[in-house]
Amino acid sequence: MCSIAGWVDYNLDLTKKKDILKQMNEVLAHRGPDAFGVHITQNAALLHNRLAVIDIELGKQPMSREHGGESYTICYNGELYNTLELRQDLEKKGHNFKTSSDTEVLLVSFIEYGEKCLDKLNGIFAFAVWQKNAQKLFIARDKMGVKPLFYKKTKSGIIFSSEIKALFKNPYCRPVLDKDGINQIFLLVPGRIGGSGVYKDIQELKAGECLTLTKNSFNKKQYFSFKAKPHFYSLTETIDMLRYLVFDAIERQLVSDVPLATFLSGGLDSSIISYVAAKKYKIENKQLSTFSVDFEGNDKNFVKNDFQPDSDTRYINLMSEFINSKHTQVLLKNTAVVDNLKTASLARDLAGMADIDSSLLLFGKEVKKTHTVALSGECADEFFGGYPWFFNNTSDNTFPWARSLDLRKSICNKEFLFNNADDFVIDLYNQTLRETDYLTSDSLENKRQRELFNLNYKWFMQTLLDRKDRMSMQGGLEARVPFCDYRLAEFAYNIPWELKAYKGREKGLLREAFKDILPTDIVFRKKSPYPKTFDPLYFEAVKKLAKNAVESGGVVSQIIDKKVFYSLLELEPEKATPWYGQLMRLPQVFGMLYQLDCICSEYGVVVS
Repeated sequence: MCSIAGWVDYNLDLTKKKDILKQMNEVLAHRGPDAFGVHITQNAALLHNRLAVIDIELGKQPMSREHGGESYTICYNGELYNTLELRQDLEKKGHNFKTSSDTEVLLVSFIEYGEKCLDKLNGIFAFAVWQKNAQKLFIARDKMGVKPLFYKKTKSGIIFSSEIKALFKNPYCRPVLDKDGINQIFLLVPGRIGGSGVYKDIQELKAGECLTLTKNSFNKKQYFSFKAKPHFYSLTETIDMLRYLVFDAIERQLVSDVPLATFLSGGLDSSIISYVAAKKYKIENKQLSTFSVDFEGNDKNFVKNDFQPDSDTRYINLMSEFINSKHTQVLLKNTAVVDNLKTASLARDLAGMADIDSSLLLFGKEVKKTHTVALSGECADEFFGGYPWFFNNTSDNTFPWARSLDLRKSICNKEFLFNNADDFVIDLYNQTLRETDYLTSDSLENKRQRELFNLNYKWFMQTLLDRKDRMSMQGGLEARVPFCDYRLAEFAYNIPWELKAYKGREKGLLREAFKDILPTDIVFRKKSPYPKTFDPLYFEAVKKLAKNAVESGGVVSQIIDKKVFYSLLELEPEKATPWYGQLMRLPQVFGMLYQLDCICSEYGVVVS
């Protein structure tokens, strides 16, 4: 994995802007600590930092190639999981290769197929290709949105980057929060509108989008979306196909020239991944390394709730023993989690999920000490009905993980909120429903489940992927998410709900597919989310940080309703209305306000 950035301007000589370009690239060095690359011409510059995983010696970027009288240069962040098939196809068409890297395969695929190459790619990516003679830029993002790509359109070109912070190193991009951005922060965060970077004029390519830029045109298009198709498989055939796709997705993502591990929480999803990985490693006479995370004191302070019915430890030990993995539990100090809230906020460039973010950042840094790649279990819940809202309150007319906006609206100073704040959120919700594809033969229940699938894919899942990418890459760790394989997701989209929720269970079909493979206690364990700290000392610490932020005189001071904020300081940590499903309650809200203050102070954010 890597970082990419670039600048195209048809009215400037970018060879005279090397200092700016250097700053843009240097601020992304954490994403690619192994190599630094720059390609600069008069009107275009491509920048790259590399985390070497495949073909460490020859896969350097930006990478250029001449073909048919044109010069093509690529910078690429990601991993292709069908590199071998693509390469064989291109070799049959007469192309030769100098490396074994997927970068070269991707570049040649673009040379051969143009933007249609996107239909052939199985992987996670954000990339840019500059055609020197045509003076044309093409940028694209993977189908699921695993890898980020932000941009700012300028009067005579575009500036783009893996992370927003690099855009702010360019004088043409200023960190400004307008009313739209503030409303996103208080009504949607840690989610945000697809395609929006929250800051004024900063945008992001959505999952499955691409963009072509020439001197006289700017064309953005959606090249991938979920399409409804009939499901003709029986239960047995569905399980067989599901099991094949899961195994294939995981095995493809085990390819690496550097040490690889898996995250193991003892839940169904991470256990499936770890089982498949361990099985393959055993054939190769290797032992899989697995890692889990928890907080000091959670053995005493854990509080059971509807979303988190039990702790992970017993299940982790059971699964690790079952697959004979070399397991490491990373036990985080709550003081370290607090101390890294600022680092986590700057890694994300946006207000996030407080300790949910900083703990993952610390966890990833520990894993990175011995491993460069880790497989993680995100996205199975979104695709296979793993959350309570797939079963409860299915007639909600707003996002099911944030049904009440009362706390969100009350904490923001009214002059910064839209008068129709509820309608603002409901309109976004309804727009997502309108973007959902159905079959005319769908029952009302199956139609609603397609809507929930799309809502989770475009909102909740993007939030988790955003977090996973930024927190892992801050420490130079590549995190792969096998359940995000687009073939698996497309198959899941068209499985009827009565099969997907087999026997009335969340992820019932996935459980059924692995009930004779994994230990029974793992297969039928109730879903439990990523752990958060329950230490009362953490709560007191973030309350103090949030109070300092509100009283600092900065941006947070301007936009917070202080009277409401001070009343929240008197509440118990789990008493306030949940801010964001199972992930954010009052401790995380205080942490988020502190993170927002850190970002605004660091980047010199202004409110307009």
